[in-house]
Amino acid sequence: MNNLKKIRLALNISQEELAERLHVERSTIAKWENGTYPRASKLESIAKVLNCTVDDLLCAKK
Repeated sequence: MNNLKKIRLALNISQEELAERLHVERSTIAKWENGTYPRASKLESIAKVLNCTVDDLLCAKK
């Protein structure tokens, strides 16, 4: 996901903290940040936790 790491770091949230909030392993967050996409059903949860939209997570800013 293009912007997950950028958004997470801007909010000063560690991979471990995000993993806990999403009920996944920290390694899952690392995989998402390095190009593996989560299931579509998880995208809304991620966006909610990071207070952003799914578009913010997936799309590069213009």
